[in-house]
Amino acid sequence: VPFSPAPPSVKSQWLAAPSGVKVECREDSVVVEVQQDMLSNGQLIQPSEITLGGCVPVGQDPSTGVLLFVSALHGCGSALMTMTDSLIYAFTLVYVPEGLGSTPIVRSRGAVINVECHYLRRINVSSNAVMPTWVPFSAALSAEERLVFSLQLMTDNWELERASNIYFLGDVLNIEASVVVANHQPLRVFVDSCVATLDPDVTSFPRYAFVGNYGCLTDAKVTASRSQFLPRKQVNKLQMQLDAFRFLQETRSSIYITCILKATMASKRPDPQHKACSYSAIWIPASGGNLHRGNTCSCSSCAVYSSKDLSSRPEVKAHAVVCSSETCP
Repeated sequence: VPFSPAPPSVKSQWLAAPSGVKVECREDSVVVEVQQDMLSNGQLIQPSEITLGGCVPVGQDPSTGVLLFVSALHGCGSALMTMTDSLIYAFTLVYVPEGLGSTPIVRSRGAVINVECHYLRRINVSSNAVMPTWVPFSAALSAEERLVFSLQLMTDNWELERASNIYFLGDVLNIEASVVVANHQPLRVFVDSCVATLDPDVTSFPRYAFVGNYGCLTDAKVTASRSQFLPRKQVNKLQMQLDAFRFLQETRSSIYITCILKATMASKRPDPQHKACSYSAIWIPASGGNLHRGNTCSCSSCAVYSSKDLSSRPEVKAHAVVCSSETCP
């Protein structure tokens, strides 16, 4: 791997002005700029009179009087020299003056300039092991299994996370569950269960479970609210609307919502243990359609999770403050 080398060594048999040649050693190429008045004798070098290892100039800037050479490190007759701690690519810049105009005379002597690019040898390529540049399968597999779940309070248009978590009775909480994966096939996220408490501790009392049985939003069935899962727009996101509420005979306004999220392959069809169902006279899946009891949205039974169950599943939390007047207590 090349490093930023010191200025390359420039040697000449007849060179009067070493500043007339500038060299830039790049990672895989060399760039040489030659002043047409390189010898400081007033005789401008023509592109046909100078070569870099047999290669002619690739460009000319008449305004600055510069001839440009560009070559790969292994091109234009370069010679590779291997030293103990460096690699040296040597080029030869040859100037052979031609006759002036239509005459057979010249007013300058030829010149040979040796240009070298030096690169450090980072490893002993003849004996030391070379580390692979590919990513091992185990590392790729580890990245694929790293799932990041989130639960956010969203704005009314669902485009941004809500800046304030303060609500009033009568408001609707827009809650978005999502999963982000690294190098994984598309996943569909589900809200397995949700519990609201006054403390961050999910096992504290009072507590109100409003999603259960592997994805049944029961709040609308129990309280005749507007709570529902919205139709999916992206498989890795699930949007839920929940009518704001407060706990009976409690002065505290903060409500902590803890949900258990899970994800399956997007190609897998929903099943009784992977569903998102809302109640509106009948159970309706977030994917659309009316599936009655006995099908995917079979929400007649209850699923009860123990503390051990809750601790072994991926929990995510959201925090809201619900007020019953203009000023929160």
